Amino acid sequence: MLNPARIVALSLALIISLAIPTALMAEDAKEAWEALVKGGHIALIRHSNAPPGFGGDPPGFRLDDCATQRNLDDKGRAQGKALGDAFRNHGVRVDRVVSSPVCRCIDTATLMASGQVDRSLALLPDRNAARPRLGELKKIIASWRGPGTLVLVTHGFTIEALIGFIPEQAETIVLSPTPDVEPGAHVVGRIAPPRSP
Repeated sequence: MLNPARIVALSLALIISLAIPTALMAEDAKEAWEALVKGGHIALIRHSNAPPGFGGDPPGFRLDDCATQRNLDDKGRAQGKALGDAFRNHGVRVDRVVSSPVCRCIDTATLMASGQVDRSLALLPDRNAARPRLGELKKIIASWRGPGTLVLVTHGFTIEALIGFIPEQAETIVLSPTPDVEPGAHVVGRIAPPRSP
């Protein structure tokens, strides 16, 4: 049986171990927001919540028919709006918004209400061994100069191919362009998905 002093010590250790990652994440998000406000950076966003949340689309998927795709649910639509609100509340100037042509990405970008949404095949996952889409995406990112922010709404697998990990749905990865260094940008910080209302 543990004595009360040992229980308190273990409880404090647990609290501290949970607080450190939270503090680091908060600092990471702070740096990310500062970069976006400064301008000249890229907000790489994985589309909002679209159940089941991981994996591809159903059999029969077609780009021209949203009914054949995984789509945003109520939580995903709320996250899209909350992303746009967060950008406005932080004073981020959005100069351009580009989305994958898949409906859940277009819907996320549109719900952000941050400007006209352009579409690019470069934001689709690249299954070709030569990776032409990924090469095009790297060029888009490396060439961005601002003055404001470039918002790119895409898929987890596209982000993983670019920077090596899959973020959560509705998570924002802030990038700084590095034209002469692969993969064309470095990660400034991460902003957690908006909390559900």
